[in-house]
Amino acid sequence: MKKLSIVVPCYNEQENVYDFYQETQKYVKEIQAEIEFVFIDDGSKDQTLSILRDLANHDENVNFISFSRNFGKESAILAGFHYATGDAVILMDVDLQHPPSLIPIMWKYYEEGYDQVIGKRNRKGEGFWRRHLTNLYYKVANQLVEISITNGVGDFRLLSRRALNAVLKMSEYNRFSKGLFAWIGFHEKLIEYDNQVRMDGNGKWSFKSLLNYGIDGVLSFNTKPLRVAIHGGTYITIAGFIYIFLTLINYFLHGIETPGYFTTISAIIILGGVQLLFLGIIGEYIGRIYCEIKDRPHYLIQEKRVKE
Repeated sequence: MKKLSIVVPCYNEQENVYDFYQETQKYVKEIQAEIEFVFIDDGSKDQTLSILRDLANHDENVNFISFSRNFGKESAILAGFHYATGDAVILMDVDLQHPPSLIPIMWKYYEEGYDQVIGKRNRKGEGFWRRHLTNLYYKVANQLVEISITNGVGDFRLLSRRALNAVLKMSEYNRFSKGLFAWIGFHEKLIEYDNQVRMDGNGKWSFKSLLNYGIDGVLSFNTKPLRVAIHGGTYITIAGFIYIFLTLINYFLHGIETPGYFTTISAIIILGGVQLLFLGIIGEYIGRIYCEIKDRPHYLIQEKRVKE
């Protein structure tokens, strides 16, 4: 019998762990497979770890890993993949925004030969500005990155063992799983589902964290922003020469005029801002090289209960 691993990152999710486990149990019974849960406690400050211990004590199919501190969701995903032993793996959020009812459907397509069965969330119920800003981000990102990132596609997906092994071969420190999943390719199947409301607790994604996540997505898979900096610098230089040329013509035709305050200040502000922007882009890449060279572990485990 084949085995399915359900990988579930958790951070301060004491309100949702039991509900997720009970809801998921209803649907995993519909598939002919051995089931294992791999929960990753990402340094939670609440009772998440205690609840995971209790679940593991009552169900031998429940495994958990607890980090020594909060290392972030990307590290939690990687740890879950390292310890998953199934022929296929489903990555899910514990807040039930990834509907467990899709698990049998994902498994069906996996048995048909798909290596990635991907949940695609529609935008029903989202606010006007959030929906339109998200659409704008994906349009811009897909112009910059070398892979195609689909709007509404996130971490919720089934990976076959060969797709999972391909992801595990990529050991970079600065990880963007959504991009890694797109990069490996293999046979894919999209399943659309309605946007789900979080069950309990507060979401962990603030505007700042979403912005940083979006920047990671753009910088993790290409050097196009550096090329944009080169092009931008070239265009600004050309514009500068044109301005000088027009100023010289004006000088020969009309003589010396009193310099304009507005022109001077505008040039200083614009050129200074562009230089800082380009330095920031270059600095981001240098910082990522620095992190990779240090070669620190992605996470440290404080406690675990897994059947290896």
